[in-house]
Amino acid sequence: MKKLVIIQTASPDYRKPFFQLLKKKLKDRFQLYTGNEYFETSVKTDKNIDFFPVKNHFLLGRQLLFQTGMWKEIFKDNIIVLEMNPRNLSNWIILILRKIFNKKTILWGHAWPRKGKNSKSDRLRNLMRVLGSKIIVYTKQQRAELKQKMPKKEILAAPNALFTREQMQVTLSDNIKDIIYVGRLTKDKKVFFLLQAFHLSIPDIPQEANLLIVGAGEEEKKLKEYVEKNHLQNRVFFYGHISDYQKLKNLYSQSVFSVSPGYIGLSVTQSFGFGVPILVSKNENHSPEIEAVIENENALFFETDDALDFKHKLKNIYQNPDYWINKRQKIADFCKKEYSVESMAQVFINLLHS
Repeated sequence: MKKLVIIQTASPDYRKPFFQLLKKKLKDRFQLYTGNEYFETSVKTDKNIDFFPVKNHFLLGRQLLFQTGMWKEIFKDNIIVLEMNPRNLSNWIILILRKIFNKKTILWGHAWPRKGKNSKSDRLRNLMRVLGSKIIVYTKQQRAELKQKMPKKEILAAPNALFTREQMQVTLSDNIKDIIYVGRLTKDKKVFFLLQAFHLSIPDIPQEANLLIVGAGEEEKKLKEYVEKNHLQNRVFFYGHISDYQKLKNLYSQSVFSVSPGYIGLSVTQSFGFGVPILVSKNENHSPEIEAVIENENALFFETDDALDFKHKLKNIYQNPDYWINKRQKIADFCKKEYSVESMAQVFINLLHS
């Protein structure tokens, strides 16, 4: 019987529920091949995921990649899913060889480059898309956009999910008071702006309201130095990277809002899964998960890089926190319906039956 074989650059812990469900449903008909870390070294593979190891050979200062350790799978009559990333040179070879030998190869990833569908780099990505048998993107909106460009190509949408439906639970703590950021501590995520804007907001928000920062990255030292210099140790708390579901659930349960100070990413559906709305920087080159955001329903926007507007929005949130707390179950139910691991996995399972 045919197998579903997924080849990844890295498989971080947030993908664990997805791969676990595929393994549970498909058993020996599912195989994951993955390297130890992504182009960005902060993204590392979770060793608790069941996988076959791949060697990542990074080139030109980690701008390009060639993988070894999975080539025995290339000519087998299985369904192979590759990352839709033109910087992975081995994926090009796999695509071309399997095209020649009429083997099904699926491409999975963002429909467009980070700079958007009109960027020059999309010409290269489009060539890769042409070579793929089918394409899986992360959102329905991306599917519709890509279908306009490639009307004859079969394009599927698999919601970029973190939690199962059972895990999406609203838990209300006795004191919902904090603001939470979950993500990488990098320059493009603008966590330092968030820290400065929160500092500016302190006189206008409740004294018990704290900023919780969950994540790791190259800006961690800079952030902690700012906190120490400005004596914010009793208002800003660092938790490092957390993969434990219960710990995350506890932190979200005491937070009135989460924040995306830079471009929005996968953490938005994590926040919604716990019923927590999100405060989003308005004019960013957001990832496709932005389609989950509905202003005044599960989110608010602040003017990008504008600390005063951030303060104004935060002040308004704390003037009527019950309005947002009462929306939590509705937010979680929406996420449960649209962005569950079960929905995501089913798209991949169906590849074996199509």
